[in-house]
Amino acid sequence: MDRLTLRVSPDLIRRFDAAAIGQGGRSRLLRRLMDGAAQADLSAPEDAPVAVRSGKLTLRLGEADLRLLEREAAATGLSRTQWSVALIRRRLHDRPQFSRPDALALIEARRELRRIGVNINQIARALNTAVMDGMVLDLEVAQLGAFQAEISAWVEALGEAFEGNLAYWAPAS
Repeated sequence: MDRLTLRVSPDLIRRFDAAAIGQGGRSRLLRRLMDGAAQADLSAPEDAPVAVRSGKLTLRLGEADLRLLEREAAATGLSRTQWSVALIRRRLHDRPQFSRPDALALIEARRELRRIGVNINQIARALNTAVMDGMVLDLEVAQLGAFQAEISAWVEALGEAFEGNLAYWAPAS
């Protein structure tokens, strides 16, 4: 059976419930009103079923579980729904799930690392074509080595961020 959900003001639901008391309750009155409003012959089969693009999942949690969910979601900067969806997607697709600010920070870090890599390539090209004394060239090559070590550390930190994210969403052991 299909379900219909709508939001109404507290005053309207109070008045509707008062009217529904003598008519079999809220659901029965709603079905009768909808049946009268529709007045369409639905005996003919539909041409093609409508493809469902998304679905709604409703969860009922006890007060203690709901409090824990809200605490976890708040700690990650997500709403209860966003946190629940991220958990489900992590388990279904086995991919990291980041909050919007975290995803933007990772994208920016990647962009910066790419810029640094381009700059280092330009420096290396310049060093290959430059005529320098042995001592100056050795200092420049040492500086490039330091840049390489720093970039490697940042790339490793990004990997650790992904691993930490995967571990967070993994089932508790």
